[in-house]
Amino acid sequence: MKTKQKAKKAVIYCRVSHAKQATQGTGLGSQETRCREFASIRQYDVEQVFKDDASGGLINRPGMQAMLAYLRQHRRDPHIVIIDDISRLARGLDAHLELRAAINKAGGILESPSIEFGEDSDSQLVENLLASVSQHQRQKNGEQTLNRMRARATNGCWPFRAPVGFRFERVSGQGKLLHPDEPAASILTEALEGFACGRFASQAEVKRFLEAQPQFPKNSNGEITNQRVNDLLTQPLYAGYLEVPRWDVSLRPAKHEGLIRFETFDAIQKRLNENTYLPARKDINADFPLRGFVLCGCCGNPLTANWSKGKSTHYPYYLCRHKGCEAAGKSVRREVVENDFETLLMSLQPSQDLFDLASAIFRDLWQQRAESSKQQGQSMKAKVSQIDRKIEKFVDTLVELDSAGAIKAIERKIGNLEIERAALREKIENCGKPLRDYDEVFEHSMQFLSSPWKIWEKGNMEYRHTVLKLAFDDRLAYCRDTGFRTPEIALPFKALGGICSGKKEMAHRRGFEPLTPRFVVWCSIQLSYRCI
Repeated sequence: MKTKQKAKKAVIYCRVSHAKQATQGTGLGSQETRCREFASIRQYDVEQVFKDDASGGLINRPGMQAMLAYLRQHRRDPHIVIIDDISRLARGLDAHLELRAAINKAGGILESPSIEFGEDSDSQLVENLLASVSQHQRQKNGEQTLNRMRARATNGCWPFRAPVGFRFERVSGQGKLLHPDEPAASILTEALEGFACGRFASQAEVKRFLEAQPQFPKNSNGEITNQRVNDLLTQPLYAGYLEVPRWDVSLRPAKHEGLIRFETFDAIQKRLNENTYLPARKDINADFPLRGFVLCGCCGNPLTANWSKGKSTHYPYYLCRHKGCEAAGKSVRREVVENDFETLLMSLQPSQDLFDLASAIFRDLWQQRAESSKQQGQSMKAKVSQIDRKIEKFVDTLVELDSAGAIKAIERKIGNLEIERAALREKIENCGKPLRDYDEVFEHSMQFLSSPWKIWEKGNMEYRHTVLKLAFDDRLAYCRDTGFRTPEIALPFKALGGICSGKKEMAHRRGFEPLTPRFVVWCSIQLSYRCI
């Protein structure tokens, strides 16, 4: 009691549970005001105010540690520690007892306008009961929050932080839902669709594409990590679906609109499990666009490239460095290889008449496909019904199983069936309804078919890699003496070449085969009826 009379100096400790409460609310200010009123009544001189925005279950809070350090520095002159309520000190019994002991050890005397702290058994019982109640309230709040978040996820609403490409907007009657956040949404859509269709051969190429976009968010180093790229490619939210495995929330349609179709998302997952066609290299740059794609004509290994130093300048070369190869170490000037390649690429360009004919054929096929897709809806509905019956059987089987391994295997099969069902339902919904018209869809494709050389000449490294992958089915072999060997041309160019090549003549009614003599025909008929 004498110590309290001598201790006229005081410090105030305030705490809120989250940083948002500190910036958007008035909790810290209200606590400080009430504590200052209490200090004024008791005639305490407040020297410092310490604040925290952390959970009450934590002990190592910056504000609390700073206050304990201050008390230890002034141990010879004990200070009153004023808190607004016992829950502001801690919201867990263990944390409360530990902080209470630390304050006493540092020379502080705990007081509050809401409770009388004492050293007798009755006061400590009341204090511990209040601390236990505060802990129960914190745990109950956490359980209620978790249950509400799980319920929203079950209903198809994303309850966590909005991923890149989305932002939250409040919708009447549904709370906050995800909406596309431009321009990141359009950039991400291009990246996801590009990986699904093979425009980007690997995750490394997706990474380079996103890093090249100034408006796409990156980390503090201006980079996008490999893990983040993988997270983007495997996130079903971008297809308008969600799942939370740790809450047993299986894959289901979400309330928000996706950036890509589920069919595209499924194609991405299949590609992630396959080997990439064109390996990503860190040393691919604008100086040597064919590096990694052109093979040595002698040994079949990829040609490498380098700059050779002359007397006053550097000269670019392609060469093979594979041991045991006849051409090992024998370089070829870059302009020779690339000029030969450009000549080969220009040979793929069809004539205008042939291109117009192919365009008309593609347009007719587009119309036929749109009409036939309407008829596919009935068969897909029947398949969805079959999948529903299979899922019901698997669920009934799960109830009777005791083996953890068997349960996991059945759950895996159910998950695969749910993915297949989701893809079919999306196809049924979009049957006969193309997302875009023919001209919009095939604009860039027809430009590429009309002249891949123009895209190669004017495009950047990304477009050049796209030309390599779309114009040829395999990498090109190059010989130092004869140039490029016969390439494996991609199917569209093979089709265009087949239209304009070969001997053609009008078919007669009787066909091209020579006439069969009448006697032979008569014998054939008689034999067929077993008359001879």
